[in-house]
Amino acid sequence: MANYTAADIKALRERTGAGMLDVKKALDEAEGDQQKAMEIIRVKGLKGVTKREGRATAEGLVAARVENGVGYLVEVNSETDFVAKSAPFIEFGNDVLEAAVSADAGSLEDLLKATSKGKTVEEQVTEAGALLGEKVVVRRVARLEGDNVAVYLHKTSKDLPAQVGVLLAVDGKDAEEVAHDVAVHIAAMAPKFLDESAIPAEQVESERHIAEETARSEGKPEKIIPQIVQGRLKGFFKENTLVDQDFAKDSKKSVGQVLEEAGAQATGFVRFRVGN
Repeated sequence: MANYTAADIKALRERTGAGMLDVKKALDEAEGDQQKAMEIIRVKGLKGVTKREGRATAEGLVAARVENGVGYLVEVNSETDFVAKSAPFIEFGNDVLEAAVSADAGSLEDLLKATSKGKTVEEQVTEAGALLGEKVVVRRVARLEGDNVAVYLHKTSKDLPAQVGVLLAVDGKDAEEVAHDVAVHIAAMAPKFLDESAIPAEQVESERHIAEETARSEGKPEKIIPQIVQGRLKGFFKENTLVDQDFAKDSKKSVGQVLEEAGAQATGFVRFRVGN
């Protein structure tokens, strides 16, 4: 007869993020000893690292912090949402963020070499995968400086950690409130670029060519095609650039107008969505 209870299973699952079957097997082998069961789960997890290498990691979390005028944003991935919402995975995500801040990491390479709790992030990734029984990946990191750096984290489900994270740098005095509002806008509306000048020239030219060819295929008169092309390019900019988008809180104004009225100017932003 098993010398552990359903409460023991639940507690170990919460501590490790492991599946129910793996937890029950570990408790059986450990004769109900929670600490020994945790060690068994970790050892078996380490043995399975190679098998997990090719698995997809579409779940996870984003974490962010602003420290001394610098914002840091990280994305950490898991295979399942069950692991993504587990306490060990969330703690791991916070450790990765701490390492990014401490090392002032602006690239994934720098972050993986950074240390937290006496180990590199790369080493912690292996250990986290072993403990959780899933492939775990530190996918990306961003670093952003500015007079005011706003951070916004959004949960797409109340049961999961934040899935969308935004950093926004804004110049201007007393711009904290508008920076927060625009950061929330970025989370919802997902602009791709800050403004027209941030779009690669080849992409603008491609959009121009597509608009021109589309107009001709629609049988538009040649003399009005340049106007049509300009109109469609304007629509492209409005959809994809932050300052040209209609502001989410007041669609009668663009984001650029809202910032200007507040005496502020956006100088950069980063948006992460888990898995995208």
